[in-house]
Amino acid sequence: MSGTDEPRTRLTPPEGAAAPVRHPDAPAPGELLGAHYDRCFGCGEGQPHGLHLEARAGEGVSVRAEFTVKEAHQGAPGLAHGGVLATALDETLGSLNWLLRVIAVTGRLETDFLRPVPLGTVLHLDARVTAVHGRKIYSTAVGRIGGPDGPVAVRADAVFIEVKVDHFIDNGRSEEIRAAMEDPDQIRRARAFEVNP
Repeated sequence: MSGTDEPRTRLTPPEGAAAPVRHPDAPAPGELLGAHYDRCFGCGEGQPHGLHLEARAGEGVSVRAEFTVKEAHQGAPGLAHGGVLATALDETLGSLNWLLRVIAVTGRLETDFLRPVPLGTVLHLDARVTAVHGRKIYSTAVGRIGGPDGPVAVRADAVFIEVKVDHFIDNGRSEEIRAAMEDPDQIRRARAFEVNP
């Protein structure tokens, strides 16, 4: 939808939207989801300055994730950059699509910054899908500091749009696309294309 004059995607599910249904082959609650792509800035271990966010499947269509704010993630001196916090929320929300077993991209992300997040802080993120309507997946997330039940520092609402794998093949750099598609690990190959914009 980017680059068009179409109306913006709304964050409130329309009347008639369906409740999300966890795919029968989704990872079990508590299972570590792992990186969807090693070079992903949000979850990939192949990014030295990335977030290295770790997400675990929750109950229903929900995930819990954590990441530690490091020196490379700061904006103002000693504090996390707002864009990094938005990235952590987006990555966590995107992980939800693995529980639905759909390939989807971020259509819209709206983030609220409620309190500063200092360097060295572990951000505890909880996300869940709230509704599905056609190709649109509506979701919400919060990020807490000081523990999983600590004060909310950031929150976001998002709409993800289900796409075909051609979205990545047609728009990604051919070397990376080819390498991901030739990965002998079927799960890593499928997950490489799960949540990129």
